[in-house]
Amino acid sequence: MTFFKFALKYNKFFIKGDKVNILEIKNLTLKKEDKILLNNINMEIWDGYVHAIVGPNGAGKSTLANTIIGLSGYKDISGDILFKSQSIKNLSIDERARLGITLAFQEPARFEGLPVDDFILAGSKEKKSEIIDEALLKVGLDPLKYRSRAVDKTLSGGERKRIELASIYAMKPQLVFLDEPDSGVDIDSVKYIFDLISEFKKLGITVILVTHSPEVLKHSDHAFLLCAGKLICKGEVNKLFEYFTGKCAPCNHIGKPEKENGV
Repeated sequence: MTFFKFALKYNKFFIKGDKVNILEIKNLTLKKEDKILLNNINMEIWDGYVHAIVGPNGAGKSTLANTIIGLSGYKDISGDILFKSQSIKNLSIDERARLGITLAFQEPARFEGLPVDDFILAGSKEKKSEIIDEALLKVGLDPLKYRSRAVDKTLSGGERKRIELASIYAMKPQLVFLDEPDSGVDIDSVKYIFDLISEFKKLGITVILVTHSPEVLKHSDHAFLLCAGKLICKGEVNKLFEYFTGKCAPCNHIGKPEKENGV
């Protein structure tokens, strides 16, 4: 039996052309206190690719990520979220995590006093010492210097972000959101973060970069542009670079700049 026939028979994935959708967002709308934060969004996320979600502050990028992973306060939705063709909209965040969906927050969480060793192995299926060393080296941190440290305020923002990414590498998820991965980190940290994105792709892990940075966008294969909670356009990365030059994509958003002199 071919993979295509197998997938159709068991409905594991939705296949379009030579792409396999690991995640599908269908008519997703999120309301909070009668305010629409996500407005009828439809997206297809290809398995094994690096995608980017770009847009201005307040566009709904992080809100979309939080909704997909199932954070509390982001569940008053209509529409559906399909992971490997199965609806997950009624699953808890823990249940979604067990399916292989995770998120690295823009501001990494502090677990005061928790040793780096325990933090990295928390989501790993295998609890081996070698996994800690490998994960730390992948993000450019010396295991001898960091394994005995605690995940707390003694670590810089860049160190905490790299350690969080090391924990995700040890976890080997199927789908990972990286929310503003280059935010608040130094040049050295950015280099290792970009290297890890490439490593995730080599491992077949699907990556979604939530960003407003053109440098981060360069490391993706496909991109989506959000504005005011709506999906404005999607396509090849080069297509969306105009957004970073200050050119708006055609839309009917209330904040659309007025034409000057009737032009």
